Order: sequence, then structure tokens, then C-alpha cells
Amino acid sequence: MSSFWTTLKKGNTSSATAALGNLGLAIVKGFAAAYSGSGAMFASAMHSIADAVNQGFVFFGSVLAEKKPTPRFPTGFGRVINLFCMIAVIVVTIMAYETVMEGIHLLKEPAHASHFWLNFIILFLAIVVDGLVLVKAMKEIVHETRVEAKGWGIVPAAFRHVGRAAPPTRLVFYEDIVATTGALLALIAVVVTQFTTFALLDGIATIMIGILMVGVAFKVGYDNMVGLIGVAAPKEVEDRVAAIIFADPDVTDINRLRIVQEGRFYHVECYVELRAGLTLAVADDIKYRIRDSLLTDPDISDVTMGILEDNGVQDWKQSDGLETT
Repeated sequence: MSSFWTTLKKGNTSSATAALGNLGLAIVKGFAAAYSGSGAMFASAMHSIADAVNQGFVFFGSVLAEKKPTPRFPTGFGRVINLFCMIAVIVVTIMAYETVMEGIHLLKEPAHASHFWLNFIILFLAIVVDGLVLVKAMKEIVHETRVEAKGWGIVPAAFRHVGRAAPPTRLVFYEDIVATTGALLALIAVVVTQFTTFALLDGIATIMIGILMVGVAFKVGYDNMVGLIGVAAPKEVEDRVAAIIFADPDVTDINRLRIVQEGRFYHVECYVELRAGLTLAVADDIKYRIRDSLLTDPDISDVTMGILEDNGVQDWKQSDGLETT
């Protein structure tokens, strides 16, 4: 039992927090939608249900992705999380369709919602909860990408570096942008339809929330399709790996470097050039020393390395600020 809880703790905390938060919101929003007849509240409830299911799937997927490589699966289980995210995309798409259809129905037959203050309080609570989850996802992005940002600085940092975050963190980030925006749209629709005769806004807001859900499904689906195929690591990660390699005093050049992203981990394959005149035994020791240095990076899961004698030609194109030793 202790090993089970230890394994669960390795899962993505953003998705777990979001799943629990959205489950609670889905229950109260569903009750309010059924009680008041608000289409915008119905749309917001559907989105919360989709988010809760998705993020629950993604959390358990992130737990499985943490399993160590086995002889049968030597590269590990990193891409499992991409598969779970694709399942989440299907759920979002179905919920988006139902939401848009409900919005079209409300445009044809506008309904007057009752219990204004119940809807107002629940939607305001939804904005607060989804906003807090979104902030947590932003902090996770900053943490996972090792970006220095504090206070309001985490907002632009999260948007700039979200592509380098783990797949479940990206999904929570995108979904909670839509969840917060959707709750705000629903709140505006509830207020406007209560105090004006513009009853069509209820249906319009419902359709807009559905379209936002389609946008999230497309973005998350594309990112995870790329992840399932196998995608090269971002340039920042490549530069970080190169810097670790060049930090060894016996390295003169990198002949070839390939880094493949697997979930939130990276597989490094490279040929490193060492200074001339080394014996095979010494060169072998240097190779293992460099490999061990790379494996100290928590984002690198394995390293395959070959060694060559310096050929006198500079193969590796240095980035600004990166110098060989």
C-alpha cells in the first residue's frame, strides 16, 4: 500500500488539483443549471465535467508515465501521458459539441433563467477556483521549465514557456484558461439576461464557450499527436545539454547531438569528440563521467553516447554565451 501511495505522489499535481476542483464545480454548476434553467450555466457545467474527467485521466496517465524502463520497454513509458491526453481531447470534443448544440437550441427558443443570485454566486466561485488552478498551473510551468519568475512575472513567463512544460501541465493550463474565460462569459450572460431583454445572449455565450472548448481540443490534440510521434527537444534544452557536455575539460567538440522528448523526459543520443592522444581506457572513463553528469539533470532519463577523437573541425554550432573548454 505504501508503494501505491508513493507512486501516486509522482503524478502531476496540477492535473490532480484541477480534477478535484472541477469535480466540485461540476456538481454545484449542474445543480444550479437544472434548478435555474440557465443555458450559460449548463455550458459551464459541461465544461467542468469535461475538465474533471480529462484531468483525472491525465493524472493517472502521468503516474504511469513515471514507471521505470523495462527490458520490454527500454525507453520507458513517457509517451503514455500523450495517449491519455488524446483520450481527454475526445472527451472535450464531445462535450464541446453538446455545448454548441445547447447554445443553438437556446438561440431558437430563448429561456428565461431564474434564481439569479444562485447562478451569480456559483459562477463567481467558479471564476475564483478556476483562476487559482490556472495560477498553480502557471507556477508549475515556471518550475518545470526552470524559468526565474516571481509575482505577476509568472504570467508572461508561463505563456512564453508553456510549450516546454510537461503534457499534463500544458493541458491543465489551456483548459483552465478556457474554464476561467467560460465562467466569466457565463456570469456576464446571467447578469445581462437578468437585467435586460437581450435573452439571446444566453445562447450566444453558450456557443462561445463550446467554441473555446473546440479550440482547446485542437491545441492539446496537436501537441500530443506530435508527442506520440516523437519530437525533438526545444533549443533551450539542447543548449543546456551541450553546456553540460562542454563543461568537461577533455571535450573538444560535439560531433552529433539528438535529444528526443518522451512525455516530460528527454533521451539524449550524441557523439562527443575528445582531445587527441587519449588511451581507450581513459576515453572510456571520460565517456562515463560525462554521461553521469548529464544524468544528474532530473529531466534526462537516459543517455546513449559515443566517443571520437578530435577531427580538427568544429562541428557544433555554439549558441551565444556557450563556449567550449
